[in-house]
Amino acid sequence: MEKRARFKSAWLPYLLVAPQIIVTVVFFFLPAGQALYQSVLIQDSFGVSSQFVWFDNFRDLFNDPNYLQSFQTTGLFSVLVAVLGLGIALILAVFADRVSRGASIYKTFLIWPYAVSPVVVGVLWMFLLSPTLGIVAHALRHVGIEWNHTMISRHALILIVIAAVWKQISYNFLFFLAGLQSIPKSLIEAAAIDGAGPVRRFFTIVFPLLTPTTFFLLVVNVVYAFFDTFAIIEATTQGGPGKDTEILVYKVFQDGFKGGDLGGSAAQSVVLMAIVIVLTVAQFKYVEKKVQY
Repeated sequence: MEKRARFKSAWLPYLLVAPQIIVTVVFFFLPAGQALYQSVLIQDSFGVSSQFVWFDNFRDLFNDPNYLQSFQTTGLFSVLVAVLGLGIALILAVFADRVSRGASIYKTFLIWPYAVSPVVVGVLWMFLLSPTLGIVAHALRHVGIEWNHTMISRHALILIVIAAVWKQISYNFLFFLAGLQSIPKSLIEAAAIDGAGPVRRFFTIVFPLLTPTTFFLLVVNVVYAFFDTFAIIEATTQGGPGKDTEILVYKVFQDGFKGGDLGGSAAQSVVLMAIVIVLTVAQFKYVEKKVQY
């Protein structure tokens, strides 16, 4: 028989969910509404005067080649961060799940990077890959690679991808490890008795049972790549060289706070919000069909 929570007071359930509703309204719906309103206005840098221009800000955005380039950069960046972050975290989780001696030490070291702030992560990797002082850049020079992310666009993109992936691996690792530990060992042992090798056991038993976790992390990592990597880019490349690492969320900051184009940056934030919502809905509609619960 299904058990349901019953409250003696009619207003108690609403009181319990009220803090979450207040936080959602204050920190999501109100800013989103303000962005929608500002996106149809042209304002001066101080917000003293404004003019209603309908959808001119959106039209100007899609006629701007720099904005279209930001679309391409964001797409490539988010795909690399999501794929590499999930793939490396899954490999680490599989190996950590097999460790018997000192397992807690390995898991602790793999979890620590998630506690580091994005700004510190960006500064850390910027120093490691500094063309003049970086240890990693010095090692790359010995193998014939002249690393310089301040001048070469490809190197700058690799830098922010490495930093973003390194920051997110720990989060993905935790969920993958929990998913692996929840898989009944009897299923894997039965497959081993039947003659299935480690690779076949992983792709026929382990990974299908991890698809709910993988789907959840895919959604989280896409949102992370679109929004939470702003501090990493600000601390490392500032969108450079030129505008080659200026993803959409950083361009909102660049045009709005540094350029003073409040209406244009608001229109960019609306477009960015719409893109993330569409991607999330598409993932739930199409990708979730591959999930085996």
